[in-house]
Amino acid sequence: MMLYPAMSKLNSYIPNRYMLVNVVARRARQIAEEAETAGAHLDEKPVTLAIHEVADGRLTAGDMDAAAEEA
Repeated sequence: MMLYPAMSKLNSYIPNRYMLVNVVARRARQIAEEAETAGAHLDEKPVTLAIHEVADGRLTAGDMDAAAEEA
């Protein structure tokens, strides 16, 4: 199975794979927690939604840095 969107597109927003995994995992947990709290049903898995946010440019490596400072 191939990754869609392509890794090259994702890397244009997040420079390396390690950071990409961290950013996507953190956002996927947020999405899952928000859906559970609201009692909402997700049409796609949280990880898929997070990957699409990166591909759309809504989630960048800077978001990971900001989240780390808050914690």
